[in-house]
Amino acid sequence: MMECLTFLPLYMERVWGGQRIGSLFQRTLPAGAVIGESWELVDREEAQSVVASGPLKGCSLEELWAKHRTQVFGEGYSQPRFPLLVKILDASQPLSIQVHPPSHQAGNLGGEPKTEFWYFVDVEPGAGIYVGLKRGTCREDFAVALKKGSVAELVHWHPTRPDNFILLPSGRLHAIDAGNVLFEIQQNSDTTYRVFDWNRLGLDGKPRKLHLHESLQSIDFDDFEPYCEEHTNEALAHCQHFRVDRWRLDSPRPANEERKFSIFQVVQGAVEFGSNRFHRGDLFLVPATAHKAEVVPKDGSAVVLRTRL
Repeated sequence: MMECLTFLPLYMERVWGGQRIGSLFQRTLPAGAVIGESWELVDREEAQSVVASGPLKGCSLEELWAKHRTQVFGEGYSQPRFPLLVKILDASQPLSIQVHPPSHQAGNLGGEPKTEFWYFVDVEPGAGIYVGLKRGTCREDFAVALKKGSVAELVHWHPTRPDNFILLPSGRLHAIDAGNVLFEIQQNSDTTYRVFDWNRLGLDGKPRKLHLHESLQSIDFDDFEPYCEEHTNEALAHCQHFRVDRWRLDSPRPANEERKFSIFQVVQGAVEFGSNRFHRGDLFLVPATAHKAEVVPKDGSAVVLRTRL
């Protein structure tokens, strides 16, 4: 297990998607499909990542977690499923204004909490995100706006740039506006409550379902005007669910200080790990048994995200 693991991406059509995941990251997407999400690493009943090559080729992430947990991931993990979901998103059109239920409400609403982290990789001029509420907005104002169809007027809009990032805890109202391609790292959850969907039709030609009751129970109405960060610190996000660091590599560096797994995504340049070379947009998982092996920048410097539990 001194080599890393790579996985076959799962491409998801979305009404707001496009083809930029293919053009930016040299991937072949289904012709004509509006691909909004590439699920890079997932262990769910409805979707499974599968190892792409090597001795464990064809093994699912569920099998790795159940049968090879200590060897691949390290000791001390007791969650029934691999607890993270990693995606690439292409918002060629705006996503719905939405919220994910906080942990204290999720069970009551029949959903799963989801805290997520966004790292913006490619941003078109004028792009941004809707995030949090405009200062002074209260629950009563929001409920009235829901009935009038004017919710977007109460949501804070913030511009984005490449290498911006933001942590979105469960309960934070949000939507990715058009023109953004980003890496998303999140809890293993697929519960989304739509508040407003721009009065458009879904891929099936019908309006997509809204979840107004659930949304009102989930939104943090004290969350005013958050913003993207762009500092140069190595540590980008650290919450109870995951930690994300950004490495600017000019020389080789061991994958992990501890005997634990690490997930890497290439933001810029190219890196090698063992006999594998990775380029912009690629994801690889370094097993716990290979934690001392080095991530090596090639052809100049490189930038990678490292995610750990």
